[in-house]
Amino acid sequence: MNVRIEDTWRAVLQPEFDKPYFELLTSFVRAEYAQHRCFPPGHLIFHAFDACPFDRVRVVILGQDPYHDVGQANGLCFSVNDGIRIPPSLENIYKELQRDLGKPIPASGNLQSWADQGVLLLNATLTVQAHRAGSHQNKGWEELTDAAIRALNDRRQHLVFMLWGSYAQRKGAFIDRRRHLVLTAPHPSPLSAYRGFIGCGHFSEANRYLQQHGLPPINW
Repeated sequence: MNVRIEDTWRAVLQPEFDKPYFELLTSFVRAEYAQHRCFPPGHLIFHAFDACPFDRVRVVILGQDPYHDVGQANGLCFSVNDGIRIPPSLENIYKELQRDLGKPIPASGNLQSWADQGVLLLNATLTVQAHRAGSHQNKGWEELTDAAIRALNDRRQHLVFMLWGSYAQRKGAFIDRRRHLVLTAPHPSPLSAYRGFIGCGHFSEANRYLQQHGLPPINW
């Protein structure tokens, strides 16, 4: 199947696009977008990949589902469009950035600048029906995103994987800790952020690791 996605990722993921599950997934997503309001907009479904080519990835942050309220989801996990109220989890991410690196809390929740620097902001599930969290889970997206993570694990070295919460940690359980830095913490949601996410120091730790391996740090 021919999928409109950034060229380096197409080369990596084409074997997945040719599998039966992806054809079923595509039919499901098309029907959902035709019959219901779904997010993100169709042209942004693969935005995480389009914004961060395979060979430019330096850090991977794993999310679970796109935001499901109107105007929020832009194809990057934890990120929202300019002018949209910053969601609670992202507020806590910004609080930890401020604590860890002394960064002022931004007015915008748009994380495009991170993606532009090589931060793959990847949700496990790339679409969702409006106001129905988890509605597109277990339809095939997880198999595709597992394949993307596995390719990064196998073909790249010295990446930083940030796995926040039990879901992300299970999804990234196979990542080779000898080749990559894997950072784990509770999820930044209000329910768990103060059980260890605030204070985790992941942003400074990621930058130290990148610099130790001759790579430029991320301007968080």
